[in-house]
Amino acid sequence: RTSLPSPMFSRNDFSIWSILRKCIGMELSKITMPVIFNEPLSFLQRLTEYMEHTYLIHKASSLSSTTERMQCVAAFAVSAVASQWERTGKPFNPLLGETYELIRDDLGFRLLSEQVSHHPPISAFYAEGLNNDFVFHGSIYPKLKFWGKSVEAEPKGTMTLELLEHNEAYTWTNPTCCVHNIIVGKLWIEQYGNVEITNHKTGEKCVLSFKPCGLFGKELHKVEGYIQDKSKKKLCALYGKWTECLYSVDPATFEAYKKNDKKNAEEKKSGKQVLITLRGDEMPLPDSESVYVIPGSILLWKITPRPPNSAQMYNFTSFAMALNELDKEMESVIPKTDCRLRPDIRAMENGEIDLASEEKKRLEEKQRTARKNRSKSEEDWKTRWFHQGPNPYTGTQDWLYSGNYWDRNYFNLPDIY
Repeated sequence: RTSLPSPMFSRNDFSIWSILRKCIGMELSKITMPVIFNEPLSFLQRLTEYMEHTYLIHKASSLSSTTERMQCVAAFAVSAVASQWERTGKPFNPLLGETYELIRDDLGFRLLSEQVSHHPPISAFYAEGLNNDFVFHGSIYPKLKFWGKSVEAEPKGTMTLELLEHNEAYTWTNPTCCVHNIIVGKLWIEQYGNVEITNHKTGEKCVLSFKPCGLFGKELHKVEGYIQDKSKKKLCALYGKWTECLYSVDPATFEAYKKNDKKNAEEKKSGKQVLITLRGDEMPLPDSESVYVIPGSILLWKITPRPPNSAQMYNFTSFAMALNELDKEMESVIPKTDCRLRPDIRAMENGEIDLASEEKKRLEEKQRTARKNRSKSEEDWKTRWFHQGPNPYTGTQDWLYSGNYWDRNYFNLPDIY
């Protein structure tokens, strides 16, 4: 589908401050937020948006050079966070045992995710190429912190991508995401931190720096870094914006450009002092919307424009717009724990806010009661499709797919809705 059943409603009549002032310094997953600040997707569906640019994985598989494959994997890692741009609504917290599946024949993948833990909230996912060319899996434990004017989300958890034809595995962790101006002003988002992608077969690494915005917005959305071999020799430079595009270029050319750019900036500075003051946490205007393309660069990835009705639809991409779509045929196949059957999200998508709010409270209460009953009978929660174990490449604790989901043989599923 190309639009939601009902456009979003204005958040202007609600004061987020009245809720948040009680929570400074608290872990945000423990706070019940009113449904008005949500978007009509579960976090499990939001995670699926990593897969929007799956073509980059297929492309990586088709290349014979390890450096070129790494360029595509890096572009995929950057593109995976691109859908967060201007998405200031909060996804619904998944209920324990909630699942989500997505099969996209046109993009060549199928994916399954499950909420495997409630405290702390952990979502595990497993995706595979329909032509058996790749496997992509991980688990995310979003640590949210409230800093007065902003909310910071640190997505703890490892992403693992296996290119099966090359017998290669890549791992990385995602950058930190920050939503600014949650009290007054226009909400805006930045991503920052270092992302290090390792090819465990060759020892090659790609180290990307997601730049924090900086004082005058000069660095807003910028990403840059290098691919280096196992002896740390730079093989190529990557640069761009996570909201727009990623390019690769020869490292020497990139460094010459950076040096020149710095010199020009200093000359400008000494020529005339310009005083700009930003009020509070205002969103800076980037220097220019697009990235300066250094001569000799190769374009690795470019974002697909959002649909024209995106602003009325929670700033969703075309990909996100279809995530909660449910048709009769699907309903008879998916397990009863799938997010598409979740009543509070469905009500919100249909524009029924009061109903969404009541259903959200009812589901949270139902989850609490189930937890109490389990603790009385001393039975432990059993995850259905994932189990804990060491990541085969990094050795750190991870959630691994247990198999059998696609057999469509669903029995003893928990009644969570």
